This record gives sequence, C-alpha cells and structure tokens, in this order.
Amino acid sequence: ILVQAENLVVFIGEAKNLGPVSGPNRQRDLCTFCTISLDQEEVFRTKVFDKSVSPFYGEDFYFEIPRPFQCLSFYVYAKSVFQRDLPVGKVSIRKDDLCKYSGKENWFSLHPVDPNSEVQGKVHLEMRLNEVITENGSVGQHLSVRIIECQGLPLISGQNCDPYATVSLVGPARSDQKKTKVKKKTSNPHFEETFFFEVNSMTYIVSVSIICCYRVDLWNNENLAQDVFLGETRVPVKILQNDHIHKAWYLLQPKGNGSKSKSDDLGSLRLKLTYIEDTVLPSACYTPLCNLLLKSPDVKPISASAAHILGDICRERYEAVLPMVRLLLHHNRFVPFVSAVAALELDNTQEANTIFRGNSLATRCIDDMMKIVGKNYLAVTLKPVIDEICESNKTCEIDPIKLKEGDNVEVNKENLQGYVQKVFSSITQSSSSCPPLMCDVFRSLRHLACKRFPADPHVQYSAVSSFVFLRFFAVAVLSPHSFQLRSHHPDPEISRTLTLISKTIQTLGSWGSLSKKLSSFKETYMYDFFKSFQEDKCIEKVKKLHFTVAQSYSSLVRDLQPCGCPFREVQKRTQGKKRLGKKNFKKRWLKVTNRELTYHKHKGETKAICIINVKNIRAVEKLDESAFNRKNMFQVLHSEKPLYVQAGNCVEASEWLEVLGQVCRCNEGRLATFHPSTYSGGSWQCCKSLSSSAPGCTHCTTTMLANLQLDIDCDRETERIFSLLSSNDTKLQDMEDACASMAVYQGPQREQEEYSKFTIQEPKETFQTLKQLRNIMEELRRQHIVRNYTIAYGSLKCIIRQCVNRLLFFFFYSPSCKSTAVMILSPFFNVLL
Repeated sequence: ILVQAENLVVFIGEAKNLGPVSGPNRQRDLCTFCTISLDQEEVFRTKVFDKSVSPFYGEDFYFEIPRPFQCLSFYVYAKSVFQRDLPVGKVSIRKDDLCKYSGKENWFSLHPVDPNSEVQGKVHLEMRLNEVITENGSVGQHLSVRIIECQGLPLISGQNCDPYATVSLVGPARSDQKKTKVKKKTSNPHFEETFFFEVNSMTYIVSVSIICCYRVDLWNNENLAQDVFLGETRVPVKILQNDHIHKAWYLLQPKGNGSKSKSDDLGSLRLKLTYIEDTVLPSACYTPLCNLLLKSPDVKPISASAAHILGDICRERYEAVLPMVRLLLHHNRFVPFVSAVAALELDNTQEANTIFRGNSLATRCIDDMMKIVGKNYLAVTLKPVIDEICESNKTCEIDPIKLKEGDNVEVNKENLQGYVQKVFSSITQSSSSCPPLMCDVFRSLRHLACKRFPADPHVQYSAVSSFVFLRFFAVAVLSPHSFQLRSHHPDPEISRTLTLISKTIQTLGSWGSLSKKLSSFKETYMYDFFKSFQEDKCIEKVKKLHFTVAQSYSSLVRDLQPCGCPFREVQKRTQGKKRLGKKNFKKRWLKVTNRELTYHKHKGETKAICIINVKNIRAVEKLDESAFNRKNMFQVLHSEKPLYVQAGNCVEASEWLEVLGQVCRCNEGRLATFHPSTYSGGSWQCCKSLSSSAPGCTHCTTTMLANLQLDIDCDRETERIFSLLSSNDTKLQDMEDACASMAVYQGPQREQEEYSKFTIQEPKETFQTLKQLRNIMEELRRQHIVRNYTIAYGSLKCIIRQCVNRLLFFFFYSPSCKSTAVMILSPFFNVLL
C-alpha cells in the first residue's frame, strides 16, 4: 500500500503597501497579523505587527499536512480592539500550483476577501440521459442528476454546517431549480437524491450547441438568517453526448467561478514556500536505510556514520534533522548518537565559555529532542505563569528609553520582578518533572564537558545551561505560541514583557553557570534589578537545578521528594500464597517514593508491613483479568515473589504503572519478558510452561522513554530522509570524491575549499558508508518506479500516458535506473503500437 505524505515549509516575509480596510481602523493605525489556512481552517498565526502598512513578519513555519486540502491560503488581518478582526486581503494558492512556487521567494498580490469566494470541498454527481415515452406516445428525453454526497465542506463559526444543495438546468429562457433535503451538522453530507429534467430531442440538440449546463449550488441553512453560500459547480450537458451516463467528483468553485476584482490597492505579501510530497512505500522497502541510520551511534568515528553524513550535507536545511531525531528517539538510539556528535564538537571547541553556543549538528538534534520530549515539562512548569502574565497584562517596561508617558518605572520594575520571580521559581523547582531522556542527555553533556575542560569548575554548569535556559525555557517564554503554551501570539505589549522576562532568565541561567558579577552589567536598571536576586541566592538555585537535571535518572529519583500515589488504597496479593479465597486479597495502603515501595495496614502510619526497595524492582506490568477474575490488576516483579495489586479503577491502575515504571526504569537486571498471568496448578496459565522459573512469554513494556508519548511513523520519517538525501545527491557525490582523493593521497587536498565543507575524519570509513547509502538509495528509487507506475486513474490511454511520463522522468533523472525503466516501458510501447 502506497501512502502520500505531505510537508510544508513556509516563510512569511513582509507585506507591502497594505490597503485600507472597512471599519473604524485608519490606515496609519493599521496593526496587522497574517494567518495560514488549509482551505478555511486556520493552522498558524504570526505575531501582531504594530502600526505599519509595510510590516515585516519574518516567521518560519514547518508542519506536516494532516489531511487532504484544495487551497493553501494566507490572510492578512487588521487587529481590532472593539470588534472582530477585519480582513485586509488574502493570497490563495491551489494545491496543484504549489509546485510552481516551491523553493522560491515570490511576491503575491492580495485579493479581496469575499464570502462568496471562500469555498472548499467537493461534490459527487451522477448524470444520465434517458429516452422515455411520453403520455401522447412520443419519444422524449429525460435528463437526470443524482447528488450522491459532498466532502470537506467548511465549518461555519467553528461548527459543522447544515448543508443542502440546489440543482438547476441552466439554458436559454429556462432555469429549472430543485432542492435537496437539509442535512444536519455535517461537513460530509450524503444526499442520495435524484432530480429529473424533461426535454425533447430538438431542445437537447440546441442545448448542446449553446452549452446548456447543470449548476449545483451548496448552501448552509441558516433558518431565520440568510443562507450562506458554500460553493457551486457547473457541468455542461454536452458531456452526455458520447456517454449517456457520467459519474464524477467536482471541486466546488466560487460564485461565478471567482470574479476577478481589482486588488492592486490592497498591497502584496512576500512568501517562500517549500512543498514536499512523499510517496511512502511498504515498510520492508525502508529496512536497509533504517538499519544503516540506527547503526550510526556505533560507527567510529561518528562523522563516518549515515546520520552524521545526513546532517553534514543538509546543514542549511533546519528541518532536515527532525526526521532523523524522531527515528532515533523511537528506537532508543538518540542518547548514544547525540553523545558521540557532542564529543566531536567539543574536540573542536577551544574555549569553555563558547561551549554548545553554535548551530551545530549536536545542538540542532538536542533542540528538536527538547521540543518533542519537553512539551509536558514546559506545560507543567511554565503554562500557569505564562497564562497569568498574558491575562493580567501589567506594564513591565524598565528601559528608560522605551518608557511611555505616565509610566512609573518603579512600579514597572516591581511588576517585572514579581513575574521573573514566579518564572524563576517554577523553573528551579521543576527538576522532578524533567523528562528522563533529557536528564540522560544532560548527564552525558556534563560528563563530556568536564572531560574536555577539566580545569574549569564552571563548565559542568554551562554545558547544561546552554540548553536548559538559553535554548529551552528562555525560548519558550519568548515565544509561548511556538511551544503550544498559548493558542496565539501575544499582543505587542505582552510580547515586550515576555521578552524582558526571557532576557532575564537567560542572564540568570548563565549567571549561575559562569559566575557573572554584578559589575558586568552595563545598564543601571539591570544592575539594580539583579542585586535583589543575588541576595536571594539565585546562583545556588541555578547550580542546583543544573546539577540535578544532569544526574542519571536512577540517581535523580533517589534524591527527590516522594512521588507518585502516596497512601492509595489497593487490594494486594503475593504469589505463592493460597490461590482461592478472599483472605488472599487484603486491603492495604500502598505508598511509593523514589527509594522504596511499601504497603501499610492503615493510612498514614509510619510502620510498613512490607518494604520493597525500588532498586530491586525488575518490571511493572499489567495482569490479565482472567488470572483472578478481577479488573485493574498489575504486578510488581522484584527479587522475591511477585506482588499482585488491584487498583481502585482503571485511571489509578494507569497512574501506578506510570509512576512505578519511571522510578525503576534505569534499574539493573530489568526483565525483557514477563508472564501476563499467574503460575498455578503446576504451570503458567498464559503459556502453559511447567517451570515456575521459565522466562516470560510476553515482551515487557518499553520504559526507556518514560513520560514520553511518541506517535512516530518510522516509514514516513525514513522516506523523508531518503528524499533529503536524493535532493542532495550532488553533495553526496562530492563527498564521495573527496573521500576517495584523501584515501589515496593524504596531501593538500584536505585543505581545499570543496573538501572543507564536509567533516571527514576517516575517509575510508566515510567512503564505505557513502557507498552503502548510494546503493540503498538506488534500490529505493527503483522501488518507487516499479510501484508508482500503477498509481494511475482514468481511461487506458490516460494510464499509459501517466506511466510513460513517470518512467521517462526517472529514465533521465537516474541513469543507473535506465535498465529498469526500459524493462517496464517495453510492454506499454507494444500496446501503443
């Protein structure tokens, strides 16, 4: 099965000479923002640009397109305080035209936003021409139109519409109209209604000559208000001239097929679009490339690995690293890979105070990892404070140059200090929420930095602060919309407040790691501001956070406060006791900390009936309901007999599994398999194995990515990597030539400009990896050729034409595929002959 996957990279540059809008806004007071929409569904929004008719937005957006669409649209709106935002104009690009503009910057004229042109969706029609005998015995013609269904109709005010359709036979001196029933609350209505139009033979002949047509209009039923137009399509009757039955899907069009309005006075918008459409092959086709990429952490040196080569040749493409990071995360290979590339970067770093400050492969990988892994961490740590800042809207400007008339700098400084204190406290107290994977990465970075600069006592903190404060928390505060902490960009005044907080957080983070002194601040207001934080011992708090999150998770959890579900009432039973009878299950109060799991007879008592050291837990898994005919059961497998526990409900059972899975996930001797049932009657009830010590029959749940929910399509990510490699085929060839030259003659070539663009430590190892990559890529190209030529629709001529066009393209695109192309083309040429 072939799957189409679409990605879009959008850069919204600037607008120019924006025209006036209707309403109270005056042109000189125009505060605008731009939105991106798939059809009429808004997916992204830029920040508001204050009072300019030529604003520079300068924002990048990268996203995977999640559903079919017809148009990619960009709307420019004027921000209004007292009423809804007013549209200035729009740029609408049909999906079929995206390839024309892909990879280039273009200026697009803004067009008016007309409700009658805002359409999307398609309609499925069946048209017939039937001969019937009339009442007087003559032969007449019946034209019938069956409206089968519609798909993809727009939402109206955020809700599914109440659509109905009207059908007209439009011709000279006639416009018969018929109407379907109204379908309630749906964007994909099924009508299944047929309408008949009676004409005689002469009328039909005349109608063909003057292009009589069917017109199908879609409307939203508004009951008391005027119905809303959803789109129309026109089909000429002459389409039935050859075939008396015609059945097809038609895209809905604007009213009158979109009348062109003069739009020069509305201004223009500069955009750069990169549209990528991938065809995802079956999983088996990607196994060689996936395996080669996953072996990267084990390749010595790391620069000779396939993953490093990908990052090296695509260093200008900021989205290129993301599919590789997802693939490594999914297969638990991210930490060893990023440790290896970080070690390589540190070898080339000469000063400790510039550690991890550049846009290298290591920093790009960790940035993408934190965005994926740290979403919940940010939400727990920052979202409550960010919401308070955005909703309270206190003035916090402390720069004397930017103060407005009537502002009190002391009040503003107090407001800002209060906000910063809340953000800073939330961050420094968040170590228990830091995802385990991030802890493991930071621990590795700290170890590598200390090894590279053993004489610098602060490097263990700066290695971590480069990411925790500078690239994670400070960036999230500055742009909460980008990290899903807010639904839209904040207003300009709030954005300025967040900028000041972000700058302060960055300074505090580097202050703790680099031991910055107050005298180093040039601005007087910054000196006064940070003096209070020095008295609050912020340096010690920052260092403690750096040290805590950079511990291995197994060490980290033993030093934290009790977590999980303290003193939760459960039913417990231990394996090896009597199997039947209520006395085997007793009510107990279960408590878990980061050091031990205990259960007690009464809630809150200090004396425990049983203590299980967390270090001794080997697995925590669900238990089949059939084992004891009880729901919500789980088992704790440790060095002694298993402990079976029944939680109060399914939510509590899930919480216990998550908490216990986290605290024991780094334990030594964890089990790879377990028995989902019990051992009784001389055998395991799940697999019928007779030995009580038999290995488990079911794989244990993977806990390496605890607290991380990843829904990753590895085939799609590997196809994306293949596309990136293919688009950089010339660079791969240059790199291969450089390796060949360096391996034969270790001389001045190493310093040549064309070779310095690549990281080549061991040319022979790198050359071997490149050869493997190119062989795998050739096979994937062949698979695309063989499988894609069957994806064609229409008549036999149409299918042959599509196949020949595709194969001719690959024939010239990849000379090594010529033999395959000729082999497939031959039967089609025989058919044509």
